[in-house]
Amino acid sequence: MRSVLPYTGAVYEIHPVSMAIQIIRERATLEQISEMLKALGIYIKLAVDIEQQAIAGGGEMHYDCEQALLGEGSLQSNIWGADWTPTRQRIAYESIINLRPRSNRSMEILDPQIRAQIAQVILSHLGGI
Repeated sequence: MRSVLPYTGAVYEIHPVSMAIQIIRERATLEQISEMLKALGIYIKLAVDIEQQAIAGGGEMHYDCEQALLGEGSLQSNIWGADWTPTRQRIAYESIINLRPRSNRSMEILDPQIRAQIAQVILSHLGGI
């Protein structure tokens, strides 16, 4: 689906959210992890709402996961992108959705407090599975 941004007239594509995206609000199951791994195989792209402590994972892009959380009522200012590698139990904090002109001028999450909040949510919901 194509849309036009107001004021600029820029045209952009809206991609439907992948069916593999899971919204996780508590401890994930092995089945949910397996479903999220279908998109990329060895790691999972995540969007994490640090306020609602919710994760959307399993899309091909962080944007897809972000859109799933926005559709569930999350605020964009509370959503951050990360990757989760279940076999290594490792978090990576880089995503284009992390670019915030006023507060995070990098794809990598720079604020240690936000990184800690993201880690807490990811580890409590996905860690050890």
